[in-house]
Amino acid sequence: MIMTCQITKTSLRTRAASLLGASLLAVATLGVSTVALSGVAMAQETPEEGRQFSAKAGEKVNEALTLANSNQNQAAVSILQGIISDPSLNAYEKSTIYQMLGQYSYQLDRAVEAQQYFENAINAGGLLPDEVGNIKVVIAQLMIGNGQYREGATRLENYLNSGGQQKPQYIDLLVNAWVQAEDYRRALPWAEKWFNTANPKERKHFDLLNFLFNNLGMQGRQADIVKQMINRWPEDKTLWDAWASMLANGGREQEAFEVTKMLYLGGALSEEQDLLKVVQYYSFYDMPYQAAEILEREMNANRIARTPDKLKQLSGLFRQAREYKRAIPILEAAATQSGEAKLYADWGEALYNEGSCQKSEKAFTEAINRGYDAGKSWMLIANCRYDTTNTLDRLNCDMTDAQMAEAPITKARASAIAAFEKVPNGSRERGNARKWIQFINAEKDAVDRRCEFERNVERELCYQKIKQAYDAEVFVGEWVLDDAEVCLQYKEDYDSEFRIKIEE
Repeated sequence: MIMTCQITKTSLRTRAASLLGASLLAVATLGVSTVALSGVAMAQETPEEGRQFSAKAGEKVNEALTLANSNQNQAAVSILQGIISDPSLNAYEKSTIYQMLGQYSYQLDRAVEAQQYFENAINAGGLLPDEVGNIKVVIAQLMIGNGQYREGATRLENYLNSGGQQKPQYIDLLVNAWVQAEDYRRALPWAEKWFNTANPKERKHFDLLNFLFNNLGMQGRQADIVKQMINRWPEDKTLWDAWASMLANGGREQEAFEVTKMLYLGGALSEEQDLLKVVQYYSFYDMPYQAAEILEREMNANRIARTPDKLKQLSGLFRQAREYKRAIPILEAAATQSGEAKLYADWGEALYNEGSCQKSEKAFTEAINRGYDAGKSWMLIANCRYDTTNTLDRLNCDMTDAQMAEAPITKARASAIAAFEKVPNGSRERGNARKWIQFINAEKDAVDRRCEFERNVERELCYQKIKQAYDAEVFVGEWVLDDAEVCLQYKEDYDSEFRIKIEE
């Protein structure tokens, strides 16, 4: 099972771009426009040593500001580029002009140029420590926005760790940058800080931790956050899916099954993939009948496609549940729909299990014609024919040879032997077929030997009674045979064997 989270790298990238635009504009405006204006004003008052504009530079800066305020950023850039190389500019003037060039270049969508201008603003040496810190944040944001996620995140992180102001938007951007760099371990502590300080906590805060815990393999902590999310948003099926996946991945399959079952019974599952997962769970936990019932119900509701594979799966579940009668029409539909030899064989086997030998033979014959194993097929056909002998009257020794030959059980045995003989010589089943033929012939021989033994015993007893009748005839004046109904049939044989010799 695959863990799912609502948050993705794409959504993080979109948020990062939005954060960058808002944050960069705020910092750049604070760090450039206000300082530039204050600098011009300082030239008329008592300025801090070295932080003032000359009249010449102040005039050009004010001209650039006026153009920029009327959205003529390119014209403003041209004026500032024209004076930045003036060797008479002091460090403060250079740093301020570079900041302005950076801001206007960014607004002209020239992020790489803007980044370099802001670097130059720091290197010019005219900024106070707090101002340098603000520009470092701007540079870090530009790098992140330009796809330099790791470099930008490192700069922003260094700024925050060195005592920089930890604004929520900075932390949010830093987390997103580390995520884009796929360094989830570096992102985690800042994400937790962002989460803990958020008030109120929104879905995005939970989603981010869920995403990071999942990618870092921290299943225990992810379970805790997902539990909290389920309590807040119990109607969100994706959270329950995530919870079930975590349970399964953690070796707690039974609990995952219970969660999935609860979702199904509650009507939260409707996609085919989810419904099939429910079927698989029931089957895995040795409940094939329930699995078959669900699969059949969802196929009838057209929420699971009625394909040959699904029909085969359904019939297999019914067969596992020993519901062969319900499996038979499903297998027939699957076989005729797909034309697959194996499905015809499965259909034949299901009919065999129901004792429908003639229909089973037709299905197996079709399977053989379509390339299925003839040896296995004829073995099952033969076994089905032989199994019918268990329902027929047995042979008994009171029957004549002709009666025995015409008896239904004799014909059924012969039919089974004929089927076993059709098992091909090259088949792995041929050896078993020979053993079955020997076994069936042995059954007939056993009947013959038993009847012969019984006849011999009966004849010997009758011979004794016939002899006794002859011996007693002298004393009783007549020939009287005990058990004449049985023994009289042997008198002629007895006389021919014993009496003739005496009379001679």
